[in-house]
Amino acid sequence: MRGTGTCRIGVDLGGTKIEAIALDGSGHERFRRRVPTPRDDYEATLAAIADLVGGADAALAGPDPGGPRASVGIGTPGSISRATGSLRGSNSVCLNGRPIREDLERRLRRPVRVTNDSNCFALSEAVDGAGAGADVVFGVILGTGVGAGIVVGGRVLDGPNGIAGEWGHNPLPWPADDERPGPPCFCGRRGCIETFLSGPGLARDHAAAAGAPSGAAAAMSAEAIAARADAGDAGAEATLVRYERRLARALAHVINLLDPDVIVLGGGLSNLDRLTRNVPSLWGPWVFSDRVDTRLVRHAHGDSSGVRGAAWLWPGNAVGG
Repeated sequence: MRGTGTCRIGVDLGGTKIEAIALDGSGHERFRRRVPTPRDDYEATLAAIADLVGGADAALAGPDPGGPRASVGIGTPGSISRATGSLRGSNSVCLNGRPIREDLERRLRRPVRVTNDSNCFALSEAVDGAGAGADVVFGVILGTGVGAGIVVGGRVLDGPNGIAGEWGHNPLPWPADDERPGPPCFCGRRGCIETFLSGPGLARDHAAAAGAPSGAAAAMSAEAIAARADAGDAGAEATLVRYERRLARALAHVINLLDPDVIVLGGGLSNLDRLTRNVPSLWGPWVFSDRVDTRLVRHAHGDSSGVRGAAWLWPGNAVGG
C-alpha cells in the first residue's frame, strides 16, 4: 500500500450500513467499524458518521492526540450537486437535497470530501488493487444497480457536472431489434445499460426468456441462474451468454471513449468468473481498433473497496487542526 505520512479516514455511507476505516501514515489499517444506517433520519445519520470518525480519530491518535487530524473522505450513492451543493441521487432519500458535506464539516471541524461510491471503488482498486500501476482505470459496479468511476493518474475524475463515470444511465449500445426500446429505468428513460446489466436486469431477462410472468423475475437471483448454467441448464446458459454479449458491447463503448488501461469489475455479478474470461473475446468487433490491449479484471478488495477508496480521496498532505 502506498505510504504518504498522512492518516486517513474513509466512510462508506450506504442505505443499510455505514462503515468507517482508518489508515495510518504507512497505509496500515488501524480501525474498522460498521453500524446500521439510521432509517429515514438525516440528523441521526450525521451523528452516526461523527461517532465513527471519533472512534477512528482515537485509534489513530496514539501517543500524540494533539497532532494533525486525519483527513476524512465519504463515499455514498449519489453525488454533490454543483448547482446547490446538496446531495442528489442517493438511495437513502432522506439525504437528498441536504448539504451533507457542509453539515459534516461543521460537526467534524475539518474539510470533508464526498463522492460517489463507484468513484471510491475505482480509486481503491487503482491505488493498490486490481488496477494498481495503471494510468487510466475504469471501475465498474455490477450489482443492484450499475455504476462506474474513472481514475486517471491516481485521481478520481469527477468532471464539471460531477457525473463522470455515470455509465449505467446511457443506452445499451448497438441494440438488437428485440432490445429496443428496452426496459424502463427509474431515471425515466428506457433501455439504460443498468436495466440490462444489473442483477435485477439479468433476473428479469431470464424470466422473460422463460416465458414467466414479470413478477417471477425476483424468484431466481443472478447467482441461482449462474448455478443452473454450471449444472447444464440450457436456458440459464443462454441468459448468461446474452448478458456477456451486452456487457461486451457496453464496455467496448467505454474503450472507444476512454481507452482505459484496465477495467475492474466489482459488485455481486463480478463474482461470475466467466465474465473476465469471456467478455474480452467478444468486445473486439465493437472496438474501433485493430487490437484491444485493455485488461478486464475482477476486483482485489471486494466490498472493502468503497470504504478504502473513500480514505484515499485526499492527496498526501495531512488536514490541519
